[in-house]
Amino acid sequence: MTTDHISIGLVEDQDLFRKGIKAILEQWPRFQVVFEAADGFSVEERLAAAETVPDVMFLDLSLPPHGGEPFNGDRVLEMIRERYPDVKCIMLSVHNDPYIIAQLIEQGANGYLLKDCDPQDLHDAIVSVYETGSYINAFTLDALRKKMTGKVRKPKEFESLSGREVEVLKLICQQKTAREIAEELFISEKTVNGHRNNLLQKTGSKNVTGLVMYAVKHRLVELI
Repeated sequence: MTTDHISIGLVEDQDLFRKGIKAILEQWPRFQVVFEAADGFSVEERLAAAETVPDVMFLDLSLPPHGGEPFNGDRVLEMIRERYPDVKCIMLSVHNDPYIIAQLIEQGANGYLLKDCDPQDLHDAIVSVYETGSYINAFTLDALRKKMTGKVRKPKEFESLSGREVEVLKLICQQKTAREIAEELFISEKTVNGHRNNLLQKTGSKNVTGLVMYAVKHRLVELI
């Protein structure tokens, strides 16, 4: 198990809530909050000037408008995915609408948490997205299933996946790291990463969380 320090960013307009999250996160020695913003429209400029770009960024879905125009967390997410693809983004929101959750994951969010979640969920989400690229908790998985109810035909691109790629996909959906997958399949981490990149390309997914969503959507794997 890795013990790398994880740098964290918080984009949240409510000062009390943002400071509360920061206090909770910094109780764990592995975490360090290195970036804070109370709006979304200044994030791009501030990240460009930041000494340290966060490994993991929490984005509030509802943020103040800019010049009378909406500038919510989904716009910040879009910018980060384009300019900082290595930054893992976890959305924070009071909304539990499965369509909103599914849409944000399709846009490239690595995870989704409700604002009334348990502090341990914050910890688990950070570690998971940092080490595996995604965090799909029971709530999010249930929301995705509700969004995707109904008969879904097996997509043509699935026919192009090799047996090994399907094995890797199933293990990715179990939130296993590249090292754990390599050990289980008796292959190298480099080979695992190669299969993961092929899966991303073949399925049109933006990141590992997108792969999980793709697998759930098309019922290629059965998650418990």
